[in-house]
Order: sequence, then C-alpha cells, then structure tokens
Amino acid sequence: MKIIDEINISGLGFEKIPDIFSDVKVENYFDCTDNFLTSLEGAPKEVGGNFYCPYNSLTSLEGAPEKVEGDFFCHNNSLTSLEGAPEKVGGNFLCTDNFLTSLEGSPKEVRGDFICDDNSLTSLEGAPEKVEGSFFCSNNTVKFTEEQVRAVCNVKGRIYV
Repeated sequence: MKIIDEINISGLGFEKIPDIFSDVKVENYFDCTDNFLTSLEGAPKEVGGNFYCPYNSLTSLEGAPEKVEGDFFCHNNSLTSLEGAPEKVGGNFLCTDNFLTSLEGSPKEVRGDFICDDNSLTSLEGAPEKVEGSFFCSNNTVKFTEEQVRAVCNVKGRIYV
C-alpha cells in the first residue's frame, strides 16, 4: 500500500474519485469537497487525519474510508443514509444539512463531537454507541430531548437539541 501525505481534489469538477487513490493510505487528510460526486468509490481505505467530502451529491457513504483517525465531514450532500461510514472516527463527525431520517450506519464510536443538525430525523435509531465529545441534534423533523439522546448513546460531553 502506497502512503501519501495529503490529497486535495476539492473543487475540480470530479464526478467520480479517480481509481488511483483506492490502494493508498493518506497520512494527513483527503479532501474531495465541492465536486459532483455521487459515490465515494475509489476513496482511500485509511486516512490518518481528516476526511472531507461535503458539498457533493452523495446519497450514501458507501466506499468511504474504513478508518479515519481525524474528522469526517460529509455535510451539505443529499445523504439519505450513513451506511458506509467508518465504524470509528478519531475526531468529529459532521453530517448536517442532508436528508437523513435516521442515523442508521453512523460510526459506532466518535471520539470528538457528533453533529447531525439540520436533517429530517424522525428517529435516533442507529446513533453512535459512544460519543466522547458533544452531541448536536437540533433543527430536525422531530425535536428530540436530551433523555432520548442519552437513551441511545453514551455521550461524555453536552447534548444540544
């Protein structure tokens, strides 16, 4: 597996991630923000830092890296599911401004903040089991309570509903 420090293909008009990255470990960050991506197929399998894919046309996270040690930002897409997200995220997980109705497919563990504001959530089903930072969940179809969040997720920080 080839190791590359960082990859930035943001704003280049890509409709698909070039296949050359699928067998690469990215040490620092991978940024494919502001393209026309409908899939993350071809993304690196492992990112030692942050993974950014906001402002695309993604409807799922299938093909996302299996391991992200920093932040994972997938806000401002057309996501209807978080299926394909890494199981653990070492930093923050930001999935705001999508079309999510549940949190199915969320990482099981987020070591930073979990932010799912501004979606169409009617259920917290599939929420992470553990969030070491804060849990942000406002401006959704249902106004959840702190008790509802704590019932499905062990949140070490604050809860913002």
